[in-house]
Amino acid sequence: MVEFRSLADDDPALSFSPLLRGALKTFAYVEEQGSIGLTPSKAFKRNFVHWAAAKFDWPGQSEADLFAVNKVLNEHDFMPLGDIHFLLTTLKMGRHYKGNFKLTKSGAELTDQPGRLFGIITPFYLFEIDHSGWSRTPDQVLPGNWDVFLNVLNVETEDGAAGAHLRQILFGEPERSPFPRYDEMMGSLYTQVLRPLVWSGLLQETRSEKSFRSRDSLFTKTPLWKAALKLDTDSLVQTATRH
Repeated sequence: MVEFRSLADDDPALSFSPLLRGALKTFAYVEEQGSIGLTPSKAFKRNFVHWAAAKFDWPGQSEADLFAVNKVLNEHDFMPLGDIHFLLTTLKMGRHYKGNFKLTKSGAELTDQPGRLFGIITPFYLFEIDHSGWSRTPDQVLPGNWDVFLNVLNVETEDGAAGAHLRQILFGEPERSPFPRYDEMMGSLYTQVLRPLVWSGLLQETRSEKSFRSRDSLFTKTPLWKAALKLDTDSLVQTATRH
């Protein structure tokens, strides 16, 4: 069972969470503007998507990154924003009303409680959302569960670990092939486990200058990992650190 610790609203570790930062900036925008306009399909309108791309400071999804491949941005072009929109409406912190997105009473109450907000949205984001929808192979089922993944990562990423190493530790080596081919298991591990942890602020991804492949990225815990998570393998990490 994965347990999250309660964090104070002024805990500096919270600054490492892009997910929390995006939610808080969305709250602030609604409080200032009154609402966010919706398209007929109930997605955020482009003017807010463009604003969010500039303000969220999202790792790997910066304004420059997004406009390098898009002339204009719709909600589905900025994947984290779609996740935040889904989170806020599903958790009833925001609602759609007459073509606009507005905060609910419970959402408005959380605008100045970042510690509490993190504790609500992060477990739901990690454990309840189906992240396989972003995978190139959405039918790929990862053996294991979040309890296993987090406890293994707790040990392996203490001093940083490459994606390929984490793939090997969790699922073994990929099948050998005489031709280069896409590693479906590595891709699913990244989109369903590693990237959600990076976007929630628990892990940091440092990409290789020579490669954009997740197997070559270095994954390291942020201060938020140790501040927020209480795991069965904490004693192993503490013992290894002392030695």
